[in-house]
Amino acid sequence: MTDQPGTPPEERLPAPRPSSAPVPAERFTAPPSVHRNDLTPERAGRIVRQSANARWVGFIAVTVVALFVIGYYFWELGLPGGLSEPRLDQASSELQVVAVERGYNLYQANCAQCHGVNGLGPLEPSPGVGPALNRQDKLFAHLNADYLRNILTVGGRYACGNPTSIMPVWSNEGSPPGPLNYKQIDYLIAYIRAEKGTGPYRVLDPELLEPTEDPVTGEEQTIEPWVDPAWTPAPDSTPYPDCWADEFTNPGGSASPGPSGEPTGEVIEEAALGLKFLNQDLQAPADAPFQIEFDNQDPGTPHNIEIKDAGGTSLFAGAIFNGPAVQTYQVPALPAGTYPFICTVHPNMTGTLTAGG
Repeated sequence: MTDQPGTPPEERLPAPRPSSAPVPAERFTAPPSVHRNDLTPERAGRIVRQSANARWVGFIAVTVVALFVIGYYFWELGLPGGLSEPRLDQASSELQVVAVERGYNLYQANCAQCHGVNGLGPLEPSPGVGPALNRQDKLFAHLNADYLRNILTVGGRYACGNPTSIMPVWSNEGSPPGPLNYKQIDYLIAYIRAEKGTGPYRVLDPELLEPTEDPVTGEEQTIEPWVDPAWTPAPDSTPYPDCWADEFTNPGGSASPGPSGEPTGEVIEEAALGLKFLNQDLQAPADAPFQIEFDNQDPGTPHNIEIKDAGGTSLFAGAIFNGPAVQTYQVPALPAGTYPFICTVHPNMTGTLTAGG
């Protein structure tokens, strides 16, 4: 019913609710053992056991983390006393090996036609039109990484200021751009600057990048680095040699060429095998020309004999040739004394020649 206009409002009462039976209190009451404040021996034992297990789990976790941190620290920085190599040094060594091996292939494909397969330029068995690179007086300071990078970027005009040099631009950052990118330039420099005693460096197949085998011995072919870290120039010499063009007027440097005509004088025998001279003490007459019959027994490996004086000046440099082969050198007369001799390609091959002994 609704209120009518002009009449007092009707009193309304709340709607009646049906009565409900009370819920028994026992339904929401916990068992009496829950309300006990004291610990029974059984309950205390369970708590102690759970706490001990948690401590053991925490101890094991901390131990594992600590051992991992210690192991990672020594793996990263190396064990004390040089017992292991730091990770970054090991990775750097591996990258250096890769760079030298790939640089060797780049050199043989692009540079050997002018500078020779052994880097000896006009001293090669088949002389190239470019200067020698594998010379310790050049490698000591002249052919440093910055110089090589510059000359590969701008071409031969950087050498001796020769604008008509036939040395082309090799870097693709040059003008005009060359065929090699910056990574290949780095590989090429790494090969030229590789030091003796490092490695070993393997000869890789240019296509497959797999090690190649010597067809005679069946062993893996290796690369002989050029730079001798123990070499130093004579005290009265400059660390930078003369312009490379002088090599073609006197390819042997300051070495004295043998006289023309038929070989004369006493014959001395020498041989090379396994990258060493078999006779490291030679006897020769003093003040008289003589001959050295040199037997290169290393297959496919270039050798020669270069005689120097006590100050390191080259007095005679025989022709370089690959083995197995025999050549006879005509050596000019030497004053009485002791003279060291080496292989120009492998300066670690040494011996002593005594004149007039």
